[in-house]
Amino acid sequence: MSVRTHSFTLLLSGPDVTEESVADALFEAGCGDALFGQRDSIQYADFDRKSVSLAAAVSSAIEEVESVPGMRVLRVEPDELVTATVIAERVGRTRESVRLLIEGKRGPGGFPAPLAWVDAKTRLWQWSDVARWFSESLGRETELGEGAAFLAAVNAALDLRNRIPKLSGADEISAVARLVDREALPPIAARTRVA
Repeated sequence: MSVRTHSFTLLLSGPDVTEESVADALFEAGCGDALFGQRDSIQYADFDRKSVSLAAAVSSAIEEVESVPGMRVLRVEPDELVTATVIAERVGRTRESVRLLIEGKRGPGGFPAPLAWVDAKTRLWQWSDVARWFSESLGRETELGEGAAFLAAVNAALDLRNRIPKLSGADEISAVARLVDREALPPIAARTRVA
């Protein structure tokens, strides 16, 4: 496998990344390939990490960031939830072209169903489903589609990890744990899963 540069953003919580001591600690942890900052009071790290795979790049970045006391990764971007406008931007089409694909008036049909409705007009799709549809239905790989399913799974795991401590009791934790059972995981994941 060849080494290439993978670009992604980690959204963070913890000590202020703009403080010199925190920035130094992140650099010493191995994050010299990231730009740290804040937008709308959310801390982030923009990585351009050289690695043999997106999975190796993201997992090593998360481990390095979280090795700094108090730092926690909340999500990995590019964002998984997208509007029709964002879909159009990511695939290089007009908003109208995407609307026609969504409605089945153009293309092979079968566009993924929206994951949620924000309001009466705004729908949200899961980017990994949309990217897979473009690849399988139109034979069009999108640059951001590469690794979309992996990033969706990482974000689901991070979200679960961050929500479990907020559950109110063992019965709630047990109910959630039953949903993530061994049968749902591919054979390799079931073999490597930590008990």
